[in-house]
Amino acid sequence: MQTGTLTDIATRPLIRSRTLQLTMWVLAFTIATALSAQVRIPLPFTPVPVTLQTFFVLLAGIVLGPGLAALSMGLYLALGAIGMPVYMGGGFGIAYLSGITAGYLLAFPPAAYLAGMLSGHELSRRRAYAALLAAGILIMAAGTSWMALISGSSLWQASLLGFWPFVIGDIVKTIAAVEIGLRVGRRS
Repeated sequence: MQTGTLTDIATRPLIRSRTLQLTMWVLAFTIATALSAQVRIPLPFTPVPVTLQTFFVLLAGIVLGPGLAALSMGLYLALGAIGMPVYMGGGFGIAYLSGITAGYLLAFPPAAYLAGMLSGHELSRRRAYAALLAAGILIMAAGTSWMALISGSSLWQASLLGFWPFVIGDIVKTIAAVEIGLRVGRRS
């Protein structure tokens, strides 16, 4: 009894149920976002550290598409809200979602949706870059606006702490998310 070539076996999905496959992808991005929040680089001049969370938000948009990407990020926020230590530094709870960096977090579901919607089902490099740049700007703008509101500072002052220091890093994350996303492809 021949079961196929090695290539056929290696590329055959282990999980045959489409719903189960998509569920696993959603959970994988939720977990990856939570884990990436634990690896942070604090910067001495801002309350906003460098993390890889936005990389996974953007990558989820390309790989999962708009609805499932937003679901994945919404699940991440919900887990933290109910007490799982998934936020930066093991943070959790509703109070965390009203802190100085909450604007970034709350922008994750809409940014993931935007990245998935704008990148389209038939992925192209040009469209993916435009989509992920727009989604990244959404996260940064929401985070900066929230920081200005919470701290009582001007939008310009908040941008000096929560936007401009992160532009180059976010461009690098965008490039990585596009290139990896194009290789993985759309799963939904």
